[in-house]
Amino acid sequence: MDLRTLTERLIAFDTTQGQEADAAAWFRAQLDDLGFETYQWEADPEELAKHSSFPDDPAEIQTENRPSVAGVLEVGDPDAGETLVLNGHLDVVPADDDAWTSPPFEPVWGEEDGAETLTARGAVDMKAPLAACVFAALDAAERAEENGHDGRIVVEGVAGEEEGGIGAAAAALSNPYPFERDAALIAEPTDLRAVIATEGTVMKRLQLQGRAAHAASRWAGEDVLPHFERIRAAFLELEAERTDATTHPLYQEFPVTAPVCFGKVNAGNWASSVPSSLTAEIRIGVLPGESVDEVEAVYEDALQAIVDGEEWLSEHPPGFDRFNIQFEPAETDAEERVVQELRAAMLETGIDDTAPRGATYGADSRHYVAAGIPTVLFGPGTIEQAHFPDETIQWADVEQARETITETAARFLA
Repeated sequence: MDLRTLTERLIAFDTTQGQEADAAAWFRAQLDDLGFETYQWEADPEELAKHSSFPDDPAEIQTENRPSVAGVLEVGDPDAGETLVLNGHLDVVPADDDAWTSPPFEPVWGEEDGAETLTARGAVDMKAPLAACVFAALDAAERAEENGHDGRIVVEGVAGEEEGGIGAAAAALSNPYPFERDAALIAEPTDLRAVIATEGTVMKRLQLQGRAAHAASRWAGEDVLPHFERIRAAFLELEAERTDATTHPLYQEFPVTAPVCFGKVNAGNWASSVPSSLTAEIRIGVLPGESVDEVEAVYEDALQAIVDGEEWLSEHPPGFDRFNIQFEPAETDAEERVVQELRAAMLETGIDDTAPRGATYGADSRHYVAAGIPTVLFGPGTIEQAHFPDETIQWADVEQARETITETAARFLA
């Protein structure tokens, strides 16, 4: 088994929501064959329901038959050294076959501007990065053994990252190992940059009620769309104000620092009727240093200001409730050893830009940070390819990630 083969075989598993089990079993078997001591765990929905990220009702959290697996390599006297976790997720987002030029779960090798590429669902997010972690761990453990160093390297393939981090949250809440973890590196697609801060999100569902009428006498109805347009405009204006007010040094480079996305909108039920109801699902960004509750309150106040200024909305108050998964932001100090060792490893392996970055997306890092485990993100590929049709990664970046993560882990165990 080599890096290419492991990546191709992982990609061939359709691991969309709730379908990780077969891939997890196969991945664990490969770790066994490669000499790792393996572990497996499933999340407890009762425990996750107590977590601020997840719904309060355990029945709304799908955990059954969704194992996460890990392999551990021990070097020298492992209890005398450090333990570094290399983490990636097994699950992927759904793929619309009609939008792809090839079957999403069949790896396709190609070339772009003279560079070898791999196209498939999960190539970027994040089966190739996870495979790179496996071989980086093997390479680093061999180097550590040769140099007489002590410690452990753990490689995790977790379930449910796209649904709030089910496997990682479970590992953070209840350590699945008989040892402590000193730091973690998550191989998200960061363009081979060191990311130490990730945003949170609050997911809100807006519901508006109008009054239906025949299209021929639409003035007799109450169209919900103008009300929605005013609310959306106010939220985007607030988004711009929050961008202008952002002082976090890692977020100055972004044109929008805490994005608001009206990702799903349903209104009306018939072309010849005034739309009398609307439901919109909204993702609101939360910066490091803020909390989900604080940002939620800011947008609730903005909505209330519109309601107070409109007679119809005052008499028919909108619904504005949380749904799905909430992400708290997370940040690791740039002086933490795992960050410093990664930056040194980047220089050693030819990556000159080692400046720590922030990201406007959320990641499983927040669960480990909340558990007191310093965590950094570093991996091949770009987030701009994640979740996209014809998801593509430059293979040279995967090899570079393997080399840099190897160097990071070897330094961490030194």
